[in-house]
Amino acid sequence: MVQWLMLLFSPQAQVLDLPAVNHNPYTAEADLQQGRKLYGSRCAGCHGPSGNGGKGANLAVPSLPRAQTDLGLYKVIRYGIAETEMPPANMTQREIWQIAGYVRRLGASSTEVVDGDADRGRQIFAGKGGCLQCHAVGTEGGVMGPSLTGIGRRRSPGFLRSKLLDSAANIADDFRAVEVTTRDGRTMSGIRVNEDTWSIQFRDSAGMLHSLWKQDLSAIDAVRRTPMPSYRDVLDGRDLADVVAYLSGLRGAN
Repeated sequence: MVQWLMLLFSPQAQVLDLPAVNHNPYTAEADLQQGRKLYGSRCAGCHGPSGNGGKGANLAVPSLPRAQTDLGLYKVIRYGIAETEMPPANMTQREIWQIAGYVRRLGASSTEVVDGDADRGRQIFAGKGGCLQCHAVGTEGGVMGPSLTGIGRRRSPGFLRSKLLDSAANIADDFRAVEVTTRDGRTMSGIRVNEDTWSIQFRDSAGMLHSLWKQDLSAIDAVRRTPMPSYRDVLDGRDLADVVAYLSGLRGAN
């Protein structure tokens, strides 16, 4: 089984498995409607019914950073993305192309308007919001939470707004809280950074990275909560719109 998986996901196997065309050959309306159904059953749980993000990335954008060409999008759907929650898809080539076509339609039809003051939002983000204590933007900020440098490319304004109001929703597996107990009875906690069969790494509230062998632990408990607070009672309507405008404008180094 392991050898079969290694063969399937080897570069040579992926080249043999690729379609013989670079552009999507299945863009008729019937194919797009079938793509919509496949997307709803296989993708919407992570990327949202309208593609505007959740646990997965925002797909309702004109250009996808990891899939700017038709064939690039096909590869992402077919093989997934290593070291992320995006899994490979076990579907026919036509089904993959149908989903890809529908994803392109999501980006073309996105019309979400951001009407806040981004400059004021930046001040709230760094000041009253206290967001830089945990999140980094560029080289500034903390390391407890995920970097927000390119968040505007990955998440829609609607997702950002809902996350600020309900921080416990759609917690990425990479940033779940974890509590571990060593065999000598010590308890430690933090945000999980990485985990494999033999070890676990997490960052504590002081920003210190811990790496422990699982054989030295008596318990590992993943906690379905987040240290990020809800801003429902902290930001008024104008503040919220301004912070969303600021975050939506963060497009990364490029």
